[in-house]
Amino acid sequence: MKDLPLGLRASLDSGVTTLCWCWRVTRRDGTQMGFTDHDRDVVFDATTFEAAAGFSASEINESVGLGVDNLEVSGALSSERLTEADLAAGFYDDAAVEVFRVDWSAPENRILMRTGSLGEVSRAGAVFKAEVRGLAHYLQQPKGRLYQFTCDADLGDNRCKVNLDAAAYRSSGTAVEFLTPRRFTASGLNAFANDFFSRGLLEFTSGPALGQKLEVKVHVKRDGVVTVECWEPVRNPLQPGSGFDVRAGCDKTFATCRAKFDNAINFRGFPHIPGNDFIASHATRPGTRR
Repeated sequence: MKDLPLGLRASLDSGVTTLCWCWRVTRRDGTQMGFTDHDRDVVFDATTFEAAAGFSASEINESVGLGVDNLEVSGALSSERLTEADLAAGFYDDAAVEVFRVDWSAPENRILMRTGSLGEVSRAGAVFKAEVRGLAHYLQQPKGRLYQFTCDADLGDNRCKVNLDAAAYRSSGTAVEFLTPRRFTASGLNAFANDFFSRGLLEFTSGPALGQKLEVKVHVKRDGVVTVECWEPVRNPLQPGSGFDVRAGCDKTFATCRAKFDNAINFRGFPHIPGNDFIASHATRPGTRR
């Protein structure tokens, strides 16, 4: 049950309504964008909701209890603020979404209908479909710690305590040649050993991909040539000479924590728990061999 603002209730009771849908998307980098199915821009809360941006929405599926409510928005990449490159780069992954019912003739008469986040996004050319998941979605995510050999902390967080801003764990480089959208040769990293930045975080500081953050899949140093491969493609156009910052990666093992970061005291895994070989073993008499 929702309490309607008095102005919106009066508009509905009049029998002649001037209603539209408005969607506000807030990306993880703080960028906000608004869209509406009205034929003119609608402005409220310091946000301009762009008209005719190619957005449309399905019915909202609701369920009793803690089931995930969801709807689907679809459209074309017709807005100048909504680009295929940003979608491909993952800028909209888990972006916050607010859905409003608004009286476009008096936008102060509105009600927030749903909040959630963007889930799966599928694309076909310039057309996209995005799943909007309700807040109950977060209740289905695994929480708590896992008893496992490997560390469950994020490198550099409050539990890990490694200072990734230290010169020993970070470097600046330049993309020299793009071999694929995800793989390129780089300069500026020759002082670091092979595989040092694998599983690390790379952020572009110049060029068309400015601000894009990518996880490093593989860092290879061979015959003086450094190659970096990321898990996701670099934003187009691929421009040699683009600068980036990169931080060390960690494979979450106790050996790496101790040897690479001298941080064994803060290791958040359980390297000495019994494994499958212990479970499969059986008791023997003293003096006999298994």
